[in-house]
Amino acid sequence: MPPVDEHFATMMGIGPFRAQLPIAGCTLPFVHPNKTIQNPSEEATLKKFIKLTLAAAVTAVALGGIAGGVAQAQDMKFWRIGTGAAGGTYFPIGGLLANALSNPPGSRPCDKGGSCGVPGLVAIAVSTNATVANINSIQAGQLDAGLAGGQNVVQAFKGEGAFVDNKKEKLRAIANLFPEDLHLVLPKGQTMTSLKDLQGKRVGIAQAGSGTQVVVKMILEHYGVEVQAAELNNTQSAQRIADGQLDAYFYAMGTPASALVQLGSTKGFELYKFPEKERKEINDFIPFYVESSIPAGTYENVTYDVPTLAVNAQLITSIDQPEELVYEITKALWNDSTRKLLDNGHAKGKVIIEANALKGILIPLHPGAERYYKETGLLK
Repeated sequence: MPPVDEHFATMMGIGPFRAQLPIAGCTLPFVHPNKTIQNPSEEATLKKFIKLTLAAAVTAVALGGIAGGVAQAQDMKFWRIGTGAAGGTYFPIGGLLANALSNPPGSRPCDKGGSCGVPGLVAIAVSTNATVANINSIQAGQLDAGLAGGQNVVQAFKGEGAFVDNKKEKLRAIANLFPEDLHLVLPKGQTMTSLKDLQGKRVGIAQAGSGTQVVVKMILEHYGVEVQAAELNNTQSAQRIADGQLDAYFYAMGTPASALVQLGSTKGFELYKFPEKERKEINDFIPFYVESSIPAGTYENVTYDVPTLAVNAQLITSIDQPEELVYEITKALWNDSTRKLLDNGHAKGKVIIEANALKGILIPLHPGAERYYKETGLLK
């Protein structure tokens, strides 16, 4: 299958977009680096382009004898999953989930090595500014689902923290996914003894709209630390560390993060080991962040264990999503085919297991997900 022409995409007015589109049992990447959907008109144009692209792809597959017949684009149901920046963990995990949940018309049957997702569904992993942006977009109906940190999910649902007077009452949970470790990245050879060592330094605090930024601001305020703050995603922050333009940066993400793997193989970096006192203090005022550790060797150049804190990433959706659809999506999320994709696709995929699906879920489940978990006995 030929790659999607990005120049054509730009001419179509949908350049500001990054996504992964699964089709016919494989992942068709449609990428415009470091960009996201900017407004509803761009999204509408995007949908038209995706339909044309997928229809052509499915027809090509059908003519090649892989599909059982010619599939029509109008039979497809698109389902947008908000993820995060490409250099973090949300985007690759979101891509795996999109591939697992999709079963476009014309795909090979599941029992013949094809897609085992929801019939007719094309899930799309959309790069966004992560947690807060995903929550806002789900509430507004601009995304169908998204990955988000557990603390911000609860705060948004209750109208607390960064969401005071701005409740997101439509939010519903599908599943707990994986822990996100808080990384405080330093240039190679640099050390710190406490967070107060950041005073006056050039510090990346993650991009606006991310759950990390909300937490970092709370931490810096608690310790009375003033920094020269830079609102950057993980990839941008790693580049600034490599170029000597940042003294440190924070990012909460699953390990290993691709941007840090690349940084480690070139310039190198260090990770701040949060002292026990700070870990306990942070847990006191941010209870969703619990003690964790990044084992030595997670990043090739980091040969020591890194005590830190972590928050759980969750898959959330809106109460407006149909019950039957979310039931089928939840069922597909935990089937054997998805298990293989997660195990082989990313290191954090291995810890996404059904036994932990309800761990730390403190907002209502979507009725479709609730029905699935009751049927399987996970929810009594």
